[in-house]
Amino acid sequence: LSEEEMEGMRVTGRLAREVLDTAIDAVAVGVTTDEIDRIVHEACIERECYPSPLNYFKFPKSCCTSINEVICHGIPDSRPLANGDILNIDITTYFGGFHGDVNETVFVGEPDDKAIRLVRNTYRCLAKSMDAVMAILSSGDYLYASQCSSIITISFRPLVAVGVKYRDMGDVISHQANSGGFSVVRTYCGHGVHRLFHCPPNIPHYTGDLPLPHYSGSYPSSCLWSSNKAVGVMKVGHCFTIEPMINEGTWRDELWPDKWTAVTIDGQRSAQFEHTMIIVGATANTPAMAEGGPPLDVVTARRISGEDKMANVKLPPADALHFQRYGRPHFVDQLHALKKDVFALLSAEETIHPKKP
Repeated sequence: LSEEEMEGMRVTGRLAREVLDTAIDAVAVGVTTDEIDRIVHEACIERECYPSPLNYFKFPKSCCTSINEVICHGIPDSRPLANGDILNIDITTYFGGFHGDVNETVFVGEPDDKAIRLVRNTYRCLAKSMDAVMAILSSGDYLYASQCSSIITISFRPLVAVGVKYRDMGDVISHQANSGGFSVVRTYCGHGVHRLFHCPPNIPHYTGDLPLPHYSGSYPSSCLWSSNKAVGVMKVGHCFTIEPMINEGTWRDELWPDKWTAVTIDGQRSAQFEHTMIIVGATANTPAMAEGGPPLDVVTARRISGEDKMANVKLPPADALHFQRYGRPHFVDQLHALKKDVFALLSAEETIHPKKP
């Protein structure tokens, strides 16, 4: 992408984040996903952007709403949300010729402990995969960058950036998911996005045969069932999503007769988080760097407006850093509102539970 195209992605990314925040504000017990879809559609119209999912290969709604065992691409309907559900809302906006893509999983009412663990682990899968990109680039004169959103711009000096393999993301994600006893969906993956809604590269979230050399940590043998052989390396101007889908049980999925709704084959729950990233050159004439911004510029990630009710909450250093870099996910605010001990929940150790194919 050119500098002008990157700016176009930042704009549509910010709009996507605004629409997602509006949709999440409407989530409550008894609300239908049809109602959430209506809110999304109207929020897009207010911002003079188009909801990319609507009529995309005959998809009938303006957003995807995936509840409990639905992995992704759930179609909004008249079913009221129930206490204890987990809900993923996936938003893509089209504005100025560019698509901005972001999603989050949130709680409906009061979640059980396993739902909290699943959602927390899934968010960490996304955050740690982005951390891994930073760690790799830091060895090539990586420069740290700005604040939150869901378009994340990763900046590095072109002369020293060797190129991060797209498949490396799967190693980090698989390790994190396995640490909580969860599994990584393999049928669906991250993708390129800009003027096209979906385009190369494909970015699988499961592991390859070998551990990521830049990541310290053990890799359970159960991570190595099948090899991620995705081709390609990250280069300046690339724009793509990372959007891990993590299941409580098996990673295997099946498709409903509507040809869209993907569900876990064992009926157990699934969660997902997504951000869109642009790789930019960290040079003086790069807008983000010229303004003193960081190389990891989450320009459409969540921005807290008004009073922050969690401003005085002490968080584990790793989580606090993730929230600073990528935006604090809504589920953390939900736990705080439920008077859950956010610090204890986020810092609780996860035991490795090797999974069998």
